[in-house]
Amino acid sequence: MRRPPGLLACLAVVMAFAPCAAQTRQAAPDISKMPVVYRVPGMEAVTVKSDLKYTGAGAAPLLMDVYAPPRLAKGERRPAVLFIHGSVPPGSRAKDMGVFKSWGRLAAASGMVGVTFTHRLGYPKPQLQDAASDVAAAIAYVRSNADSLNVDGDRLCLVAYSGGGPMLSAAMRERPEYVRCLVAFYAFLDLRHSEMHKPHETPDVLNSFSPITYLEGGADRMAPMFVARAGLDQIPGLNDSIDRFVAEAISKNAAVTFYNHPRGVHGFDILTDDERSREIIRAALDFMKLHLGVAGQIP
Repeated sequence: MRRPPGLLACLAVVMAFAPCAAQTRQAAPDISKMPVVYRVPGMEAVTVKSDLKYTGAGAAPLLMDVYAPPRLAKGERRPAVLFIHGSVPPGSRAKDMGVFKSWGRLAAASGMVGVTFTHRLGYPKPQLQDAASDVAAAIAYVRSNADSLNVDGDRLCLVAYSGGGPMLSAAMRERPEYVRCLVAFYAFLDLRHSEMHKPHETPDVLNSFSPITYLEGGADRMAPMFVARAGLDQIPGLNDSIDRFVAEAISKNAAVTFYNHPRGVHGFDILTDDERSREIIRAALDFMKLHLGVAGQIP
C-alpha cells in the first residue's frame, strides 16, 4: 500500500534529504510515529534504557536508547545491533521516531540488544565527519559498558538507513572483528556521484565515505552485508548508488545478500505495508541472528 506523495516527501526530510512542502508539514508528526510494518511476539515485553548520554560531543546532547530482551540474567550477554539513522535537520531526535523504536523492539524480541541513538548526520549539510565521530563513540560506549547493557561487545551488527549508509564506511575500511555483519536499508553506498553531497564535501571526503570504495581492499575479508533496495525510491541518485555498489560487490565476489522491493518507496519498512516489505524485514532479522550467533537463544 503506497502513502500519498506529500507524506513521502516529509519522511524524506527525516530519513534522507528531500525538502518537505509547506502544505504537508502537519502530516510529519504522524509519519514520525509510524512503526515498522512487521512484528514479532514479545516486542512489548522488552526492557528499555532511555536517553543514555554516550558522548559529550556536539552542542545538543547526543543520546542513546538500549532495547534488551526481558528477563536477562545478571551477567548474561547478547549481541547488539546498532541502528544508524539517516540525515536529519539540526535538533531532530531521530531515535524517538516510530521506525527506530520498533526496530529496537524487533531486535530485542528476536534475542539481540537493539541500540538506537541520535548523531550529527545533518540536513542539508551532511556533516559526515561529525556523524562518523558520533557513530564511533556510540560503538565505543556500547562495548565499554557491555556489562551494564547485557551486551557481548565482540558481536555487533551495524544497520544504516538512507543517508546513514556512508556511516558503514569505517567498519568496511577497518574491518574490526567485533563487527560481525552490516545491513543497509535504502541507503547511499556510493557518494562520489551524489549531487546532494557534492556541494558540501570534497571529492576525497566523498570517496572516503563511500562504502563502495572499500570493496577494493579484499572483499573476501569484508563482513557479510545485507542490502535492501526500494524500487520506487524517490531520493535522487540513491538507487544508482546501490546499483553501483551491488554490481561492484558481485564482481569482487563479496558476501552480499541483496533484496529488492519492486513496489517499495523510500522508507518502505514503514510506508509500504505489504508482504514483500515484511519478507525483507524478516530476512534482515534472520541475517542478523545468523551472523551474530543467536539461533536457538530464547528472547
